[in-house]
Amino acid sequence: MGLLQDRVVLVSGGTQGVGLAIATAAVREGASVVVTGRRADVGERAVAALSTGGADARFVACDVADVAQCTAAVEATVAAHGRVDGLVNAAGFTERGGLLDTTPQMFDQHAAVNLRGPFFLMQGVVADMVARGAPGSVVNIATMSAHGGQPYLAAYAATKAGLVGLTRNAAHAHRFDRIRINAINIGWTDSDGEDTIQRRFHGAGDDWRERAAERLPAGRLAAPEDVTGLAVLLLSDASGVVTGSVIDWDQTVVGPSD
Repeated sequence: MGLLQDRVVLVSGGTQGVGLAIATAAVREGASVVVTGRRADVGERAVAALSTGGADARFVACDVADVAQCTAAVEATVAAHGRVDGLVNAAGFTERGGLLDTTPQMFDQHAAVNLRGPFFLMQGVVADMVARGAPGSVVNIATMSAHGGQPYLAAYAATKAGLVGLTRNAAHAHRFDRIRINAINIGWTDSDGEDTIQRRFHGAGDDWRERAAERLPAGRLAAPEDVTGLAVLLLSDASGVVTGSVIDWDQTVVGPSD
């Protein structure tokens, strides 16, 4: 019996990166998973990998910037499984922009993906749990940048900080419904998306990972798989009564300075 045996878990952004790593860990722990993403080809590849060994994995096309698609993703999960037991909000938008050069359009895109989408995915999932009188768990993937972040991540930091606030608000609102809502502030993580960002915005070459590793205490960037154990724990009963927690999951420490 795994930690998530017979649970139904919806993972937004679950077709790649951190989301896919968490979906993979959830399947390994016995869950049926529904993963969302914008591209059907990427989604089908993810489901093929997740379904190895007979696991129940499904893909639902969803751009989390579109509230109607978020609602439809929850409805599709309930239609397929009869319920949702857990939600992971892993989709994210990290376009670079500081206070002086972020356009209204870029800001709105950050807000739509990093805050509005998770809000309405949570709304749909929590409504299902409340209607059934059933407990559940939500894990929001936030970021260490929610503490302030780099100057070129102004809108990203602002919207992820909003997600942190939403996590605590919703956890408080639904604590007596036995719905636990927590967040993980992940740090600099190696992924295909991060590789694209580094090359596009920071002029990085093929050795950017090695150069970054030289500056990090662990001698490497975090891997998507590093966060999966904590995410599964928070989704499962093994995390007990914990709710409203925002956990820094990084090799840097906020506050102290050299």
